Amino acid sequence: MTTPTPSPARWPYGLLKAIGIEIEFMIVDERTLSVKGVADELMRAASGTYATDIESGPIAWSNELPLHLIELKTNGPVASISGTAKLFRAEVTRINELLAGMGATLMPSAMHPWMEPSEFMVWPHGHNEIYEAFDRIFDCRGHGWSNLQACQLNLSFGSDEEFGRLHAAIRLALPILPALAASSPVVEGRLTGVRDTRVAVYRRNAAPVPFVSGNVIPEPIFTQAEYESQILQRIYADLAPQDPEGILQHEWVNSRGCIARFDRGSIEIRLLDTQECPEADLAIAAAVMALVRALVDGKLSSREEQASWSVERLADIMESTVRDGEAALIRDAGYLAALGYPGTSCRAGELWGHLCASLIPRADMQEHREPLEVILREGTLSTRITAALGEAPDHARLRAVYADLVACLAGGRMYRGT
Repeated sequence: MTTPTPSPARWPYGLLKAIGIEIEFMIVDERTLSVKGVADELMRAASGTYATDIESGPIAWSNELPLHLIELKTNGPVASISGTAKLFRAEVTRINELLAGMGATLMPSAMHPWMEPSEFMVWPHGHNEIYEAFDRIFDCRGHGWSNLQACQLNLSFGSDEEFGRLHAAIRLALPILPALAASSPVVEGRLTGVRDTRVAVYRRNAAPVPFVSGNVIPEPIFTQAEYESQILQRIYADLAPQDPEGILQHEWVNSRGCIARFDRGSIEIRLLDTQECPEADLAIAAAVMALVRALVDGKLSSREEQASWSVERLADIMESTVRDGEAALIRDAGYLAALGYPGTSCRAGELWGHLCASLIPRADMQEHREPLEVILREGTLSTRITAALGEAPDHARLRAVYADLVACLAGGRMYRGT
């Protein structure tokens, strides 16, 4: 049985009036920096029980499928992300204080650099039937399930028409998100040659039921009725032979790069890698929101132009940014025009420099200036990690670089290489 979704009349927020931020972090051994599956003990230390959710004022904690992962999120939607980085920072400090008693600490970035799939452990407490279903169908020991950390950005809509406008805008923005947010150049101790390995792996994590993730770029669908009939119902039907009880028949099983959450009136963007500190995550979120808002408002291109883009054409651009990050060469003059760029070709980093300079409000730019300047000037976190590691890093070098990243998270500073 599928989960019913509310009618549009129940969506409480208007277009881009409410925002939700979720950031996932790894828990690692304080000494070795290898993954450490103690998220349940962390939750018990904080609440007295093996809770799946903890409210800590304006920020909440949640468990995730892997036992070595914790998610921090805004405790409900917020009207603005101004000052939110400080709230996440305070919770990171609190969690690290609790983890210190377990010989553990938080590590940032989107993939653990030397974790082996055999180290994966599933959360064994509440909601475990969901995780067991995922593991049975998809075999979650692979990196696509066990070793991915993202910053997820939720943007609201208040009507079916607003959903269509927002979905068209976000689809157009998705291909260049890795050029700003890639942070995953290393897997199993080796440089992959791909700037955003998390997204590259994410595209394959649902291979046993491929329509669950589709082509990551979602189909050009702009009403709830069409979305439910053409995407969600097909996902549920494809899953049904392996999920006869319908445990996974919910909107969140959809693994596209952005997914409609009709249950709460928002679209969730899933293509942003976790950065070195919340200050960087929130700065990237501000840049993405500025771009999406400009598209929704028709400042860069018309709604009709945005809605006309095929999955294949957008996926071709994303392929290059996943591989090359900010260095990806975008030659699609039509795409650049749709984003308001004056040239016919450019590097993805140049495009983001133009967008940040022209779209981010002055007050927001002031708050997020340092993280964005580092990213635009020195490259994505993935590029900075790669430069610091050198061509063939050994384990000692990997540990030194990622120890610095752990310190960046604890201290709220940008990673500048060592």
